[in-house]
Amino acid sequence: MNEPLIENGFAVTGAGAWLIGRGQPAAAAGKFSVKGLKGFVVPDRRYLSVLENEGEAYLSASSRPFLTHITSVEALSAVSSKVLAAPMDARKSANILRVIPLSFRDAFPVTRFGIGWAVMATASRVKRIVLEEGRVLCVKHGSAVAWTGKDPVGVAGRVKLRDVLIPKRKVSLLLDFYGPQVVWVEGSDGV
Repeated sequence: MNEPLIENGFAVTGAGAWLIGRGQPAAAAGKFSVKGLKGFVVPDRRYLSVLENEGEAYLSASSRPFLTHITSVEALSAVSSKVLAAPMDARKSANILRVIPLSFRDAFPVTRFGIGWAVMATASRVKRIVLEEGRVLCVKHGSAVAWTGKDPVGVAGRVKLRDVLIPKRKVSLLLDFYGPQVVWVEGSDGV
């Protein structure tokens, strides 16, 4: 089974090596082992693991019940905390995307995939948005799921040095995506 079967809120993978979200699988048939990602600097290690199994594995996240199968003929960047399953050999690298430059506040790890697919688990439905050349798409930083092309640029309105060093108030943070590229977005949490 090369690509997973998605049914009833579960992604079912066959035998092999898979990149999976933490706390997965919910169930597995046959022998399996779950290991952490190897390497010295691995920004997505907190959110992803490697599953090696001989039978089927059933993956599902109860807090993120909506599954989206993303297939891309280009390199794909995905928010690591929303990845549920992907082929292990499709993972190319990972980095931390800083919404506020030089700050780890509201930063999140991004996993890079080569050509292939990934199953994303989100709290709401996902919309695929195609941007033409010269177009800009503003997305709330918590709503971004995945994208092709260049990384977005963080926009924080007016951020003072005090807000970066001693965060007291919630700053409205956005990500600006510049076309041409494809962006997958989930619903906003309303905050």
